[in-house]
Amino acid sequence: MSGNSKHVRRESTSRLPGNKSSRFVPYLIPGILGLTIIVIIPFIWNIYLSFTRWRGVGPVRFIGLQNWQRLFRDSTFWISFLNSFWIIVAIVVIPTILGLFISSLLTDVIQKKFGGRTASLLRALFYLPQLLPVAVAAIIMGWIFRPEDGAVNALLEQIGLGSLTHNWLGSPNSALPVLMFILVWIQLGYPIVIFMSGLQRVDPELYEAASLDGANWWQKFRVVTLPSIIPELLVVILTATIGALKTFAPVYLLTKGGPGTATTVPSYYSYNQFFQVQQVSYGAAISTALTIVIIVFSVVFTIVQKRVEKNLV
Repeated sequence: MSGNSKHVRRESTSRLPGNKSSRFVPYLIPGILGLTIIVIIPFIWNIYLSFTRWRGVGPVRFIGLQNWQRLFRDSTFWISFLNSFWIIVAIVVIPTILGLFISSLLTDVIQKKFGGRTASLLRALFYLPQLLPVAVAAIIMGWIFRPEDGAVNALLEQIGLGSLTHNWLGSPNSALPVLMFILVWIQLGYPIVIFMSGLQRVDPELYEAASLDGANWWQKFRVVTLPSIIPELLVVILTATIGALKTFAPVYLLTKGGPGTATTVPSYYSYNQFFQVQQVSYGAAISTALTIVIIVFSVVFTIVQKRVEKNLV
């Protein structure tokens, strides 16, 4: 009898999902309210504004699809998405490839020859830019690439290459590549940390067996390392791509989308229409289009991710 009463008492106090008890529901209310007020309502309002004409003050006038028709004819909008492709290269492609090799070297070479502390120190150094606020990181790199007294131009002068000094962030030909370099520097530590954590669960005997078979570092990386961290690889690609599509702060702080439209991205273009040109409705259309792209990419990638992980099992 006492055993049954204890069992009943445990069931009645359980808060696990799926339990008949609903006492956990009040704890969800603050989160649901916050999500509704901060995300859902502004998102719906933003979609509605994309079908109107409004400058931020005065009456809101419904104009149907005019903003969307203008959007598809807007060359600056398409240039901003082309620039987003290069931002994705800088935030996703290059850091992911470098992160795979660096994390493998730190785990399979540095950690074995110099110890775990050395590998952890190098990992922390790579991750340091991620710990800096984006504004601080952008200001530091802005100082380095300043045309008058920046570190890059000063170094070129010191080594006798003064003819190569340049207004790196002020020239249409160099602004985007320099911005990409800065984004790679900021982003590189993220995949390294994720991949190194994934490598910790790889059975060391697999590497030992590969070594006994005469495999070199590249062969072990291709056959053992890469297949073992595919789940982490997919997570990095998904999260980094979404972050790349939403990139705003580095562009705002370093180039203001210029010179011209050389570094304009959709998020900054939307901001410009919202707060500088005061075409709020058109800015809403741009941000809604960007949101649709992110949602579609996330859904498609998640489906692909589930299929890949299912095949791995």
